[in-house]
Amino acid sequence: MEKVLVAFFSPTGTTAHVAHKIAGATGGDLFEIRPAQPYTAEDLNWHNAQSRSSVEMNDRASRPAIAELPDVSGYDTIFVGFPIWWYTAPHIIWAFAEQAGLSGKTVVTFATSGGSSMGDTTSELSSLTPANVNWVDGKVLSAAASDASVASWVESLGL
Repeated sequence: MEKVLVAFFSPTGTTAHVAHKIAGATGGDLFEIRPAQPYTAEDLNWHNAQSRSSVEMNDRASRPAIAELPDVSGYDTIFVGFPIWWYTAPHIIWAFAEQAGLSGKTVVTFATSGGSSMGDTTSELSSLTPANVNWVDGKVLSAAASDASVASWVESLGL
């Protein structure tokens, strides 16, 4: 495998747990995608239509500001992880896709979820980037997944 970056958004820590397993399996570097304004527990309350996450996800133009973007120039493959929100990636990941400079990179998505699949997430993200970004359909992974099962999935990608 070539030089790998594992970038992840994890407001509750669940996706971070999986990201660390992927970094271990790939020998990749970790980068946490952090919002400029951190999310509070109330911001993440999807039962409240007025919560920050609900408002953002109901506005397809919403792009929450990212505190810092990584320098991806030295990486060939970038794993991008996030929780599934409203059956897709949180809009901060949409902002990351548009702003991170992914041209010419292979990007593999992975997610955590309480029960949703990836759905059309990868194709939605690919529509936000230049055509020369090689998007690889990802997988929803459980935080309880074993290191061996994560490593097996990474190996199955053939990167």
